Amino acid sequence: MDRFEAMSMLLEVVDKGSLSAAGRALRVPVPTLSRKISELEASLGTRLLIRTTRKLTLTDVGATYVAAARRILEQVEDAEREAAGEFTTPKGELVITAPIMFGRLHVLPIVIDFLALFPEINIRLQLADRNVHLVDDHVDMAVRIGQLPDSTMVATRVGSMRMVTCASPTLLTAHGVPQIPEDLRRMPWVTFEGPAPSSIRQMLPAGLSATAAASRLSVSTAEAAAEAAINNVGVTRLLHYQAAEAIKAGALRIILESFEPEPAPVHLVHAARGQMPLKMRSFLDFAAPRLRQALGRIGSAG
Repeated sequence: MDRFEAMSMLLEVVDKGSLSAAGRALRVPVPTLSRKISELEASLGTRLLIRTTRKLTLTDVGATYVAAARRILEQVEDAEREAAGEFTTPKGELVITAPIMFGRLHVLPIVIDFLALFPEINIRLQLADRNVHLVDDHVDMAVRIGQLPDSTMVATRVGSMRMVTCASPTLLTAHGVPQIPEDLRRMPWVTFEGPAPSSIRQMLPAGLSATAAASRLSVSTAEAAAEAAINNVGVTRLLHYQAAEAIKAGALRIILESFEPEPAPVHLVHAARGQMPLKMRSFLDFAAPRLRQALGRIGSAG
C-alpha cells in the first residue's frame, strides 16, 4: 500500500465530506477510494471513519490521524518544492484567482508583465465571481474585494473599492437628479444578482426601504447591469471599477456620493505556511504595488 497516497485520499474525503465528491475531485472511482481507506485502517488496526448513507464522521482516533497526516503531507510537499528549487529559484506553476471583471481588467495585465520577467514560472489564472477555497481548490493566491472573515490566511492590503450608485444622464434628465436616498422612490432600478445575490435592500443606499423602488431589470453580471444603466433602463449600484469606464466616458454619472457605504478593502490573500516559495513571493512583490496603482487610478477617476 502506498501510505502517502492513502493519506492524500483520506484527506480529500474528509475535506470534501463524501467519497463521491472526493472521487470526482481526484478522478478516482469510489470503490477504489473506499478500498484504499479500508486498507489504511487495516494497516493501522483501527477505524478512522464512520460511514453511513448520509455522512462521514471521523472517529476520535481518525481526527487525530487526519491532523497528523495533514502536517506530514505539507512537510513532504515543502521538501519536494525545496528539492525542485522553488525556495532558491522562482519557478514552477502558480494558481491565482480573482473576480471575473476585475481580473480581466486589472489582474491579467499584471500577470502578462510578470510572465515576461519570470520565464520559469507558469500561471493558471482562474477568474470567478465566487470565493474559492484556497486550500481545498489548490489555489496559491487570490484577489479578495470586501471584508475578510477571520481565518489563518495571510492578507496583504492593496487598496479599497467604492460601491457607487449611478445612472445615465438621460435617465437623470427625465427623472431628476436624486439628492437624498428617498428621492429614489420615483426611479426605476437595474439590480445585479450575482453568484452571491444582493437583495434589493442591500442594493439600495442606506435609508431607502426595500420596497421603495421598482427593479425593472435583474441581471447576473456587473457588465450587464452597467450596460442596461447606460441604455437608460434604470439606476444601478456597482463596485466602482465595474462602472469606471462608463463613468469616465460620461455614459454613467455617480449620484448620492455622500450616502455611499465605507469603501471595501481589497487584499491579496494566500494560505499561511512556513517558508513561502519564491514563485509566490516574487508574484506578491510584483503584483501588490501595481494593484495599488490601479486601484488608486480608479479612485482618482471618480
